[in-house]
Amino acid sequence: MRNFKIVIQYDGSRYKGWQIQKDNDLTVQGKIKAVLTKMAEKQVEVIGCDRTDVGVHAQEYIASFHTDCGLSQDIILEYLYEFLPEDIVVKSIEEVEERFHARYNVKSKTYVYTIDNNPFRNVFNRKYTYHTNDQLDISEMKKAAELLVGTHDFQSFTTLKANNKSTVRTINYMDISTNDGIIKIEMNANDFLWHMPRIIVGILLEVGVGRSKAVNMQKMLEEQQKPENGPIAKAKGLCLTSVRY
Repeated sequence: MRNFKIVIQYDGSRYKGWQIQKDNDLTVQGKIKAVLTKMAEKQVEVIGCDRTDVGVHAQEYIASFHTDCGLSQDIILEYLYEFLPEDIVVKSIEEVEERFHARYNVKSKTYVYTIDNNPFRNVFNRKYTYHTNDQLDISEMKKAAELLVGTHDFQSFTTLKANNKSTVRTINYMDISTNDGIIKIEMNANDFLWHMPRIIVGILLEVGVGRSKAVNMQKMLEEQQKPENGPIAKAKGLCLTSVRY
C-alpha cells in the first residue's frame, strides 16, 4: 500500500464540517473519499488533521490516505481536481513514508479568525468574515489574548462534554492585527478543543465592546467551568491556515 499526504483548500460554507456523518454526506471528507474510492475502484479511507466545524474554511488542510492504486501522483492530483466540487481543491500530493499520519503526527495548528469592522459589510467577503460595526478596543483584546498563551486547562473554552480526556492544551502564540477595518485574530496551538477557537474569539469580542474585561480571561482559566450561554463566534470567519508536523 502507498501512503499519500494531500494539502487541501476548501470553502466550508455549504458543508457540515470536515468529518463524515452517518446521516449526512455533505462533508469535505465525504466528498474526497468518494472521488478517491471511484478512482481506486475500492474503498479509500481519508484521515484528516482536524475536525473542523460546520461552515469553517481551510487554506491548508492536511489529510492522508492509503491506496494500492498504481497511478502517478500527477494523475491522482489531476483526477481530484477534475472530479471534486469547485469549492474543494487538492493543492498538492506527496507520497510519504508508511508511518505518516495526518492527525497523530501534528505538532501545531494555526487558525485565523477574520472580522470586518467597517461600517458596512462587504458583499464579496461576507462568506469568510464576521461583520460588526461596533467600536472594538483592540488594545484590551490583545491584553486578554495574551493571558491565554501557554499551557492551561481550557475546560472553560470548549463545548466538549465532560469525559476522561484531557482539556489541557498549549497555545504557542496569539496575534491580533488590523488593516483597513479588517481585524485578524491568529492563534497557534498544539491542538484545539471542540469550538475552542470560536469561543476564544467570542470572548475577545465581548472584551472589545466593553461587556467583559481582559482580566476575566484569567478568571475563566482558573475556574475551569463552562460558561452558561457563553459567546461563540460565527463559524464563517474561521479558517485553518496551516498545520505543522
